[in-house]
Amino acid sequence: MLSPRTEKVLKSIVGQYIVRATPVPSQSIISDYELKVSPATIRNEMAYLEQEGYITRGHPSAGSIPSDKGYRYYVESLSDIELPSAEQRLIRHLFHQVEEELEEWLRLTAKLLAQLVQNMAIVTTPKPAKCQFKHLELIALQDSLTLIVLILHGAKVKQQLITFDQVMPQPGLTVIANKLNVAYSGLTSSQILAKGIKLSPVEQQLTDCLLKMMQAEDEQEHEEPYLDGLHFMLNQPEFAHNQRMLPLMELVDHRNLLRIIAPPGLTSHGVQVVIGKENKAEVIQDYSVVISRYGLAKEAAGTIGVIGPTRMPYARAISTVSYLSSVLSELIAELYGREPA
Repeated sequence: MLSPRTEKVLKSIVGQYIVRATPVPSQSIISDYELKVSPATIRNEMAYLEQEGYITRGHPSAGSIPSDKGYRYYVESLSDIELPSAEQRLIRHLFHQVEEELEEWLRLTAKLLAQLVQNMAIVTTPKPAKCQFKHLELIALQDSLTLIVLILHGAKVKQQLITFDQVMPQPGLTVIANKLNVAYSGLTSSQILAKGIKLSPVEQQLTDCLLKMMQAEDEQEHEEPYLDGLHFMLNQPEFAHNQRMLPLMELVDHRNLLRIIAPPGLTSHGVQVVIGKENKAEVIQDYSVVISRYGLAKEAAGTIGVIGPTRMPYARAISTVSYLSSVLSELIAELYGREPA
């Protein structure tokens, strides 16, 4: 732990560097906190912070730049950060203005997050950790060829053709569909596999196909996320005149961004902050990520986050991600007829 005065010096350096993107001199720190100490004392504090790895300086008389460790200390010291009430009311108002459709909610969320934090926002469509069987329809096409229409919880519809070893008229298919609808309603693929009900060869073939469809859905990563605010990133001093943005652009182009930025263990609600080299992937170690889950944990959960340089306005980012996450969770709960977590 740092002493109160050393902590004030570090917070001043971080806060000023976030705003100005230029090294912070000792005199600026004295003015910022109105510390009744000499410039020499502040320089001593800066030397200590540099020695302990909280800041970096080009040379002893140069201004200070926070390190990842300095940003981490700053983030951990933040408490009781919330969006101003006026902004909360505005956000609620904007959500009431859009159509009550999931796509519109997610698109608006990404736009608001990017604008409020002035960095790139990412929002994924909510999906369950394991998909659940809701309803099955079987449609006879010709002879032994049948169309499977599998409806999963969350209004997800999957279709696949199947060819049986015998001609299957529509009345027989309807009987089979009704039987499996009763047997498998609300179950995951592993629960269907473990159920062990007595099945005819045709029903077993169909169940095997359903299991493959559901397992493929479980293995699929999130659908193409909603992105906004890339232009804010391009305007940041860190990325305006060099090639550091190219790896991130490639991740966006190849649809790998979420897989790379999501920290391990992002399975519950609550904002997580990953700073610079804390990111496992080297390609995003020039960035910080503020990210959270939202929705209903066992039914439909998504991810919301913001990506920016390590010189990110963390208090603003954390409070905005937290509030928008709670708004989306409420909306998803209403959509599913549940109480928000």
